[in-house]
Amino acid sequence: MGLLGSFSKTAVIKALTITLALLLNFSWSSSAADPPNFLFIIADDCTFRDIACYGGQAFTPNIDRLAAEGMRFTRCFQAAPMCSPTRHNIYTGLYPVKSGAYPNHTFAKEGTKSVAHYLKQLNYRVALSGKTHISPKKVFPFEYLRDGKVKNNPNMEAIAALMKESKQNDKPFCLIACSNEPHSPWNKGDASRYKAADLKLPPYFVDTPETREAMTRYLAEITYFDNQVGELLTLLKQNDLAENTVVIVISEQGSSFPFGKWTCYDTGLQSACIVRWPGKVAAGEVSDAMIEYVDLLPTFIDVAGGGMDTDLDGERFLPVLLGKKKTHKNFVYGIMTTRGILSGSDSFGIRSIRSERYKYIWNLTPEVEFQNICMESPEFLSWEAKATAGDADAADKVKRYRVRPSEELYDINKDPYEWENLANDPSLASVKAELKSKLKAWMEASGDKGQQTELQALEHQVRQRRKKKKK
Repeated sequence: MGLLGSFSKTAVIKALTITLALLLNFSWSSSAADPPNFLFIIADDCTFRDIACYGGQAFTPNIDRLAAEGMRFTRCFQAAPMCSPTRHNIYTGLYPVKSGAYPNHTFAKEGTKSVAHYLKQLNYRVALSGKTHISPKKVFPFEYLRDGKVKNNPNMEAIAALMKESKQNDKPFCLIACSNEPHSPWNKGDASRYKAADLKLPPYFVDTPETREAMTRYLAEITYFDNQVGELLTLLKQNDLAENTVVIVISEQGSSFPFGKWTCYDTGLQSACIVRWPGKVAAGEVSDAMIEYVDLLPTFIDVAGGGMDTDLDGERFLPVLLGKKKTHKNFVYGIMTTRGILSGSDSFGIRSIRSERYKYIWNLTPEVEFQNICMESPEFLSWEAKATAGDADAADKVKRYRVRPSEELYDINKDPYEWENLANDPSLASVKAELKSKLKAWMEASGDKGQQTELQALEHQVRQRRKKKKK
């Protein structure tokens, strides 16, 4: 009789179960014994295409070097092309209507949990320095690093102290460093580095002296942001923390030039995303996996050794970072409301869905003219002046920005700037129908009732502000 024959089947199964549990516990303990830190760096209103490692003209040596040391995502997207919804989106792991933060300058629903809750439970010190644009504090119980000298930008002295203390106390941290650059007004950095006449303008711009001059100041602020990235990376190195810190840099929504911020075009919704994690993420990797900002929180939790929360909308993409998977999502989604933005249309809601090849945009009120503060800028006014003077190209672009059809469909592979609307192409009717169906399903899952939700945006802001004042 063999060795196993001397034991009952029940005893054998029990012994194997105990052994497996011990092995799993050892594996978990080994991986969680030295959890990594997180340094998450956010730009503000930066079109991803303008960063050098994404083919742009901005001088960004620190971001480029980070990309060479880690993974650069070519298809990272946010759900809303505005500051406040974007940050709520990242920190809560929820889509905008689900969290309640879909207009700008808004508030998450009471009872919502954020990265601060999740990572504090995993023994992390969770801090934020720089621009906030989030509310209420109960939803975002960060350790806020600011001392009155620094406004809307990372406080490097306070950050240095946090890193030093974390190193001394052997306590992991999650630091969110929020820049205010290159948000307008573009008045930081050295614009003389960029020669207006030599710049290559994107094809959706109208070429005017005002646009070129503004572009030099905007690019200078991207370089200013890159310097901030460099300072933060230096602090990591000085505190001997670089090897065990996951560094992520994102560019947020597109710039406030026309066709970027406040639109659901890729220029507005797509983001740079670079991840460095020494020993885990291979250096010099480029990933075409489609990821969303809403996926960042579950990925943080996963990396930190926590379990998945089924209430989150996002999906972890750690397997992509580790090189175990090449793909992540088949569709990404977008929402824009002009209610609550400066000089915005009274109601102009936009919803979008993008597959690997096609982008479908649904403008809820095409009879209304699209408006925002961008149209009061010297740049856009120069576009209008050129159009009035008889320039056909300028007239076309001004009209496209102001007046939108009900539906837009673009072949992103052939038309990355989304200029040739294929919504009425009969050969693509089935593509449009499928995308619209999936978009409606996403809206329904988020509690988004389209125009009704748009009309409730201001009411939502007022109601939340009243609650805040009463407390």
